[in-house]
Amino acid sequence: MPDPDQVPGSGEDAAAAASAAAAALRRATSSTGRQRSPRRRRLGTAGDPQTLGQAIDDLVGERGWTQESAVAVMFGQWDQVVGASLAEHVAPESFDEGVLVLRADSTAWATQVRLLLADLHRAVDAVVGSGTVRSIRVIGPQAPSWVSGPRRVKGRGPRDTYG
Repeated sequence: MPDPDQVPGSGEDAAAAASAAAAALRRATSSTGRQRSPRRRRLGTAGDPQTLGQAIDDLVGERGWTQESAVAVMFGQWDQVVGASLAEHVAPESFDEGVLVLRADSTAWATQVRLLLADLHRAVDAVVGSGTVRSIRVIGPQAPSWVSGPRRVKGRGPRDTYG
C-alpha cells in the first residue's frame, strides 16, 4: 500500500493547494483601490421606503423650514385658528422676521382686533409655536388714492368713509 503522504491530492499538498487557491480568490475579488466607505443611513430607517409625509417632514427639518412651514399652515387654516366670524373680516397678509401683519375689512374691525391682540397672540402661538410670532400688526382697509394728475391740493382730504 502506498504511503498516504505520497498520494497526490492528500495531506500537505492538498492543504497547500487549498490555501493557495483561497489566497488567489481573495486577491481576485478584493478591490485594488481605496476601501468603500459605508453608506450613510438615516437614523431610524432600515432601508424600507418611507411614506411621502415622513419624507417631507424629514426634508423640512433638515433644511430648517419648520418655522416657515408652521406659518404657512397657519395662513392656510386661518379660519380654524381664530374662528370663522373673525376670519371673515380679518386675514393674514404677510409674515416677515417675526412680525405677523393682519389686514382688516374696516377700521372698526382693525380696532376690535387690536383690543383682542393678547388672545389672538395666544391662539397663533398655539399653532406655530411660542416665539415664532414676536408681534402682530393690524392694518385697516386700503383706501383708494384720490391723487390724479401732476398737481395736488394740500389738506386733510377724504376721511375713512369706506368701512
